[in-house]
Amino acid sequence: MNTAITEVKYLLEKLPQDSTYEDIQYHLYVVEKIRQGVGRAQREGAVNQDDIGLKLAQWLTQ
Repeated sequence: MNTAITEVKYLLEKLPQDSTYEDIQYHLYVVEKIRQGVGRAQREGAVNQDDIGLKLAQWLTQ
């Protein structure tokens, strides 16, 4: 498992050199929200994209 420091270093290497502190904070925020979402999906389950497409199609034809 990667440590937070390793992940931040990787992120910083991928950002443009002219990134501002605000840019860096935003990207850290997004990464954390994605990590939380993946963790929640693993704990609580998730609906796959194909099932969502079917449900949406049914909803639209009603």
